[in-house]
Amino acid sequence: MTTLRLRNAQLTGQSGLRDVLLRDGVVDACAPSGSSASSSGGSASDGSTSESIDLGGRWLLPAFWDAHVHFAQWVVRRQRVDLAETDSAAAAVAVMREALRHRTDAVLVGYGFRDALWGDLPTRAALDEIAPDRPIVLISGDLHCGWLNSAAGRLLGVTLPDDGVLREAEWIGTLDGLDSLSPPDLAAYREAADAAASRGVVGIVEFENADNFDAWPARVAAGVTALRVEASVWPDRLEEAIARGFRTGDALDPHGLITMGRLKVVVDGSLNTRTAFCWDPYPGIPASHPHPCGMLSVAPDELERLLVRAREAGIAPAVHAIGDQANTTVLDTFERLGIQGVIEHAQLVSASDFDRFGRLGVTASVQPEHALDDRDVADRFWAGRTDRAFAFASLHRAGAVLALGSDAPVAPLDPWLALGAAVSRRRDERAAWHPNERLPLDVALAASTRGRSTVDVGSAADLIVVDENPADVTADHLRTMPVAATLLGGRPTWNTL
Repeated sequence: MTTLRLRNAQLTGQSGLRDVLLRDGVVDACAPSGSSASSSGGSASDGSTSESIDLGGRWLLPAFWDAHVHFAQWVVRRQRVDLAETDSAAAAVAVMREALRHRTDAVLVGYGFRDALWGDLPTRAALDEIAPDRPIVLISGDLHCGWLNSAAGRLLGVTLPDDGVLREAEWIGTLDGLDSLSPPDLAAYREAADAAASRGVVGIVEFENADNFDAWPARVAAGVTALRVEASVWPDRLEEAIARGFRTGDALDPHGLITMGRLKVVVDGSLNTRTAFCWDPYPGIPASHPHPCGMLSVAPDELERLLVRAREAGIAPAVHAIGDQANTTVLDTFERLGIQGVIEHAQLVSASDFDRFGRLGVTASVQPEHALDDRDVADRFWAGRTDRAFAFASLHRAGAVLALGSDAPVAPLDPWLALGAAVSRRRDERAAWHPNERLPLDVALAASTRGRSTVDVGSAADLIVVDENPADVTADHLRTMPVAATLLGGRPTWNTL
């Protein structure tokens, strides 16, 4: 057994310096620095080892969880051509044309285009012109659509429309096939997990559409040990999870780092792809369009069947809902079944639905950085409704449990970015966007730490060390806050001390 004493720490809500003893993965004791109480309990006479670190007045805080991550997509993003700054279809084609000159990938993949505000349209012909025989795939920043050339369509076995763009369910299946062609190696997973630890992250909720309950324990066994992971299951693997007896919260590896998470159901699309299911039609879409209000990808009766089946097996739900009609549909289902589930994103909520989040005990898993990424798109396509878009404060006031995340790779896996966005609603020279929806810092921190507001005796020794009190710095500084150390169960996963 190893004990670790953190000396001369500052804790939120407590005055004076404290010594904190960590033992067996939990906070075992906390007392004023230098007092007799602070030196008790540290004997290693039982053969255990004892270490001590002087924090020198630094702040000791609960560590972060990212409540929504697609980790494999985050890992592989580094290998893909960056399209984040492209502002037109022509610009995206130009970036890919240049990449074709320098890269030898058998399938050249770009990531990060956001076409909602482009003045021109994607076409398959434009990609075929620069790469008639070499497969190229451009993935949207929200992961909800892909733009392919004919060679990529042939390779992946899909029939492409004239614009070369696949959306929602058809695209998600194609993305799975693309990922299987060249999955990232373990070193890339380890590097990404270590990078998350360097930003104070000890845990993620994994929503990758993959065999998470086998893949993640294998990664831990191979040395990817910087994170705790709640491993979700998608509907196509639900019966396998049930057959194997997995229940939400069950440990899936001997180290206790991987636990069974929730059933992930995606009931609608996204704002940037204009497929989020809304009560009102999207501007500029003709009435003849098959989905003028977006797409409901899972019918209410099928959603109910999935949630009942999962509940019978002890698997809790997490349901993706972005548009206001999608959120109403999911809340209706939760209320009918008496389920206290999680709604992922909750980006546009009907005015009459906010109170239902609190009344039904629903958790709103939200991504504050998306509010800044999407403010211009929302102003255009949700015009007149943005007072209830990304409405984090309204959800909090209504009694919803908030959980903050990144949706990486859609936004970076960095909780400080989410905190800065949540408390400021701005990141550039423009005024804050709907500033009444800003969250108080203490609320945003609790939503990033699974409700922990300070370091308490008996709590998990999942902790971070920072030089400054987050309450004393600006929102801009929050976004870049350095982390001196991260401890997972008392074990350093990042340490500059």
